[in-house]
Amino acid sequence: MLQGTHITLRARHDADLPVLLAELYDDVATRSRADSRPWRPVPPGSAHSPYAVPGPSDEAACFSVVETASGELAGEALLWGIDAHNRSAHVGLALRPGHRGRGLAPDVLRVLGHYAFPLLGLHRLQLETLADNTPMLRAAAAAGFTVEGRLRRSAWADGRFVDQVVLGLLSEEWRR
Repeated sequence: MLQGTHITLRARHDADLPVLLAELYDDVATRSRADSRPWRPVPPGSAHSPYAVPGPSDEAACFSVVETASGELAGEALLWGIDAHNRSAHVGLALRPGHRGRGLAPDVLRVLGHYAFPLLGLHRLQLETLADNTPMLRAAAAAGFTVEGRLRRSAWADGRFVDQVVLGLLSEEWRR
């Protein structure tokens, strides 16, 4: 387990899957803004749950986010697209609706940095979000990420193309 100030990142448990599926995946409006793949219904208990983790992988590290004070499952976080040669990875984060707006996201991003940089030896983390996702942009800035660019009309969301913002965090910036 990885400990932050307000959260703990731990391995995904089978009991987490129905909660994440119901509160994150089945929230179609939010999920379709957070994932470039089209939303498709997934029945409860399906082996095709997007939150099922088949086992350790060199390409991804999937965590459940637990709010430390309450012990409640708060969401999911992951490093994906881990590139050992270039020592980089992408960051993903989704919090359950009842845990949003409580200052947990910057803590999650800082803990992911602790996992990525000193433990995995990565050099760079990258995060992409829709340009109008103000809470994620604020959380990333609070965790030390820098806006590196804007991809104009690169994401299909809400029936139209919208801009994405690319943010990066280098290992030497995380140390500060």
